[in-house]
Order: sequence, then structure tokens, then C-alpha cells
Amino acid sequence: MGQQVRDGFVELYGTAPEGVWSAPGRVNLIGEHTDYNDGFVMPFALPHTAVAAVSKRTDGVLRLHSADVEGGVVELRLDDLVPGTDRRWTAYPAGVVWALREAGHPVTGADVHLASTVPAGAGLSSSAALEVVIALALNDLYELGLQRWQLARLCQRAENVYVGAPTGIMDQTASACCEQGHALFLDTRDLSQKQIPFDLAAEGMRLLVVDTRVKHSHSEGEYGKRRAGCERGAALLGVDALRDVPYDGLDAALQRLGDDEEAVRLVRHVVTEDERVERVVALLQAGETRAIGPVLVAGHASLRDDFRISCPELDLVVDTALAAGALGARMTGGGFGGSAIVLAEESDVDTITKAVVEAFAAADFTTPRVFEAVPAAGARRLS
Repeated sequence: MGQQVRDGFVELYGTAPEGVWSAPGRVNLIGEHTDYNDGFVMPFALPHTAVAAVSKRTDGVLRLHSADVEGGVVELRLDDLVPGTDRRWTAYPAGVVWALREAGHPVTGADVHLASTVPAGAGLSSSAALEVVIALALNDLYELGLQRWQLARLCQRAENVYVGAPTGIMDQTASACCEQGHALFLDTRDLSQKQIPFDLAAEGMRLLVVDTRVKHSHSEGEYGKRRAGCERGAALLGVDALRDVPYDGLDAALQRLGDDEEAVRLVRHVVTEDERVERVVALLQAGETRAIGPVLVAGHASLRDDFRISCPELDLVVDTALAAGALGARMTGGGFGGSAIVLAEESDVDTITKAVVEAFAAADFTTPRVFEAVPAAGARRLS
């Protein structure tokens, strides 16, 4: 896609770009809604990417164009970039420029042409891919010397403050830092990382992503409510973040919350989910990959019953896949739609896919999109 985007840039702006970059979407294997609680996550990058052709400008103008959105070039003045004022797709790249400048980096403008194969609204971090590809391009073009984790932090700030979506740090770090053939074990408190080998094909397995085509939006209130509820739970327990509630001290912590039913549910999910991430890491490192299946299922039950962010379509994927022989399945991403993942023996993939598609048809749901997820490379310069 790099050449296509380069050609599109030439057509739009009449000159060749200074470079072309890509940044991937991601699937989260385990560790949902733990990132803004200073906990553990385990995403890996998808082959689906946002690609940007970019050149510097020196006149304080940012020109943005996307091959995926109808309309011409959007021209913005850097001095006019103000958080919360843009409700279009342009808020994501513009937010990155704003965050870089606010942090003192000398960005003086850019011409940008973008295209993305990351499905939007599917819980696969299409927005983070868009942010990271712009950040990496500007870091290279302006020779800012920022590390990958620093770019991820700036992209998170762009999404939190400029766009107004209260997301954690996982999506941007996954897009910036993942490695091919690995899942990224990330401690979101100190951003320490460990690349865990994750080659299912070598062991005769596959991981399917089932995009339910039910759209979600992080900027809407439910995500923010869950985050505020977790912060309230931490305050009630007198800890900085729910990460600080030990798994073996969970029962005592829940007793202290008494009859605060919402706090009990949210705290229980986050503390058990952190433990599930650590369990999956240990199983993968021990070569017991198939044993992560039940851990994924337990994660889905917790997201459905305690965090209450599943939906009928996601539950149908999980229940149908398991009934058809899947090793494990769970919703992935922010919730209220988006995608589920299914861990399966290679020989069962067709049976499971057929069962899920037929179940959706029987329920009169939109036909889901099913594809294999293979751990891919993180953000990089293409040319």
C-alpha cells in the first residue's frame, strides 16, 4: 500500500513526499481495561496498517487528506489547534501535532496523505494507528529523537486531551512497539516491555478475529464511566490504582467495599484480569499455549458480567465458537461492539467460522467479518 499512498500524495500536492510510514492496528490477547488502572496488558500488532506519506512545511500549516474519507484536503493552522474543537477524523493527526508542539518540539507544519486498512470501530485501534504513524513520521522528519514509548505517550495525550477520549496507553504502545511473531507483555505503570514469542501456526493453531460490525466509540460516555468507577474504587480502597490491590488480597478488598455493588464488580474485574495476563504470560513461556484458552474464556465472562461491556453479538461469537470446538474465545477491545478473538486448532477453523456466520444469520445480525490475526511488526518507515 506504500506505493499507492506515495502516488496519492504526488497527485494531491504535486510533489513527492519526503517519506512514507506505516503503523499497525492491534488485537489485545488478554488484559482489558487494565491499562488505565496501571495494570498489565498483552496486545500484538495486526498486519492491517495506517500508511502516511508526509513532507515538512515551514509556514505553520497542516494539510491533511485521507483516501478513506470523502472530501478534499483539510487545511489547518498550527496556531489554531485547540483541544476539543474538532469532531472529524482530522482530530487524530492534528492532535498529535498539537501534543508534539505543546511538549516543546519544533514542528512547523506538514503535508499528509493517509490510507488505512485497519477496520474502524472494530476495537482494533484504528485511531492509535493513525496517531502513531503521524508521530513516527514527524519524529523522523524533524529529527526529534524521541523513543517509541515517548511517541506512544504523546499519542495518548493527543487522544485524551485533544480528541477527548479517555483511553489508556496500551493501543499506542502496541502500534509503536510490537514485534513480528510476538505478543507484547506491557506493564502500563512503568511502560516496561517484554516481547513474548507467539507463533500459533508453528503449533497447529490459529487466532481468528471476528468483527461483529457493531460500532463503538470510546469518546461516548460508557468507557469514561467505567474508568471513573475504577478510580472511585481505588480511592475507596486507599490505593493509587487498582493495580495495587493484590490478587490474594482481593476478597478482603471486596469486603471493605461492602454493598457498593458497582465498585465491587469493577474492582473484581481489574484485579482478576491482571492475574489472567500474568497467567497467560507464564503459560506461553512454558510452551503450554493451548492452556491459555480457558483463561480467555474467563476474561470474557468477567468483561460480560462484572465490567458489563459485552453485547449480544460478542456473546454469540464466544458461545458459538466454544460450542463448535474452539480452545478459547473472548471479546477484545473497549467493548459495546467491535471484535472477539477465537483461539482454535487449525483443523477446526472452517467449522468454527461457518458456525459463527450461521449463528449471526439465524439471529438476524449483520454478517460478521472473520479473519486470521498473525502477530505483525510495529510502526516503521517504508521509504
